[in-house]
Amino acid sequence: MSIVFSISCLGEQGLSRCGNISRRSEGPGGAAAKTGAAALSTAGGRLAKAWDWVGIVGTGQSLSVGAEGVPIEAQGKPTHNLVLSLGRATVPPFDPTSSALSMAPLLEPIRPRATTYPSAYPANLYGETPHVAMADQISALFRQVSSDDYITVHTIVGESGQPMSVIDKSAIENVAGATSTGRAYTATLFEATAVARLARAAGRTYGIGAIVLTHGESDASNVAYEQALRRLRSDYSRDLAAITGQTTSIPMLVSQQQSVPSAIGTTSASTLAQWRVGLDRSGIVCSGPKYQYQYSPDGVHLTARGYEQLGEKYAEVYFRVVALGENWQPLQPTRAERAGNVLTIRFHVPVPPLAWDDSFAPPHRTGLFEWARGRGFEVRGGGAPVPITSVTIVGDSVRIVCGKDLSGGDVEVGYALTAVGTPSPGGTTRWGQLRDSDPVVGTTTGATQPNYCVTFSLPVP
Repeated sequence: MSIVFSISCLGEQGLSRCGNISRRSEGPGGAAAKTGAAALSTAGGRLAKAWDWVGIVGTGQSLSVGAEGVPIEAQGKPTHNLVLSLGRATVPPFDPTSSALSMAPLLEPIRPRATTYPSAYPANLYGETPHVAMADQISALFRQVSSDDYITVHTIVGESGQPMSVIDKSAIENVAGATSTGRAYTATLFEATAVARLARAAGRTYGIGAIVLTHGESDASNVAYEQALRRLRSDYSRDLAAITGQTTSIPMLVSQQQSVPSAIGTTSASTLAQWRVGLDRSGIVCSGPKYQYQYSPDGVHLTARGYEQLGEKYAEVYFRVVALGENWQPLQPTRAERAGNVLTIRFHVPVPPLAWDDSFAPPHRTGLFEWARGRGFEVRGGGAPVPITSVTIVGDSVRIVCGKDLSGGDVEVGYALTAVGTPSPGGTTRWGQLRDSDPVVGTTTGATQPNYCVTFSLPVP
């Protein structure tokens, strides 16, 4: 007997497979880098640039502001991407009409590094952020399908170590000194208002293309995190549109956090919420996990190169969703079946075929040994770990052979879900080895950027 679980909103017929990739030789230092713009045919022929200056708001906690991302490496390329310069202005108070404000090229370091903790906008940056690499990648992708330039204006307001309640609209602005918190939302509206004014003065149009949220560690146990994500996106969409006058919806890109909590056997509510929130395709897109990037020795924050790679992946997802209008989804499960001791998990694969990344050490080799052969997959029966005998890729599916019959009782399959306690070398405590074959190469790092499987948990009835 075969029992099937499916995610109805990810029906296989409704998922676009973005497999047509054009390539261009342009990389750092003259090295070949196939930046991999998607062919226009994969987006129904739509190429959109709604404004001369396209705003991207980056918010979140420490990984959004480059914590441990030193030494700063990316200096930016000769594109025309921008950031608001505060000049001699003292912020707060937030005065978007100040004559000291101007537009400046987006280059690292974007602002002076913070020297205290906590430290809110504008002294909120601790190292290299994902934004310069993201901006350069968007420009490179757009130039492959258009003779025009794609100018992004980056607003970076995240606050290290802060939960959603401090960075969302519910936070009350605190103006008492440079180390206060709770300014992220107010700072966003301040910058958007200032940039809109400066755009008009320059004869340019301006609107917000996306919100990028790099967050979740401080809300790892927050079971209401999914609702908080939806509320943040809704508030931003309404309040930013009131400033820019735009009528287009503002998508929000989120990435999963894989580092907190890190004790063996623990899981994270925010990590699962960051995946689930994108399943209904209502304006929030999960770009994927972050376990594939280079981590600093603390196993929580990324290195400068890791932030650059994250920015390049954000750029590819942004380009597909915003510029090409694709209904992009990450590498994620669509259907689960069980028969005897075998589970078959079917996947939406952005760029087939599926593959294992053997450059990562297999997880669960230092604990939870039942899953040591699972390459990141986890199976529970009645809440208890079920031994995995083998995992095999079969087309767009993974076949999991277990050490016991699963015909009766509750069964749950997870992936990169449960912390192993000890971080992988240069990595984090929750990871897996399943990826697709996306050939996109970063313009900043020269590294290939396949899509890695999201962290997920599925009950199999």
